[in-house]
Amino acid sequence: MTIDIQYQKMQESESLNTILIRKLDKLAKKYEWIIKANVLFKLSNDKTGRDKICEIELSAPGPRIFAKSVMDDFEKALVETVHDLDRQLQKRQEQFKTY
Repeated sequence: MTIDIQYQKMQESESLNTILIRKLDKLAKKYEWIIKANVLFKLSNDKTGRDKICEIELSAPGPRIFAKSVMDDFEKALVETVHDLDRQLQKRQEQFKTY
């Protein structure tokens, strides 16, 4: 699986990249049919403090899978987004099973 990471309105973070790659590698081992991941980290102008956004789009057989989380910390947003993707991938894998 190839991973494209983009940062919008912020500096690139090596620690965030490391966490992201580790989490996506776990997904790639569990679901070997994932082709590519496009990841976007960005800051929004939210006065409530929930201004860290993580968006991940996965290319896989069938329609693309997308998840987005808005939190007060990028790591929390990343974990929530990956968890949502895992649920979607699980549903997709059940559709692949033949009876």
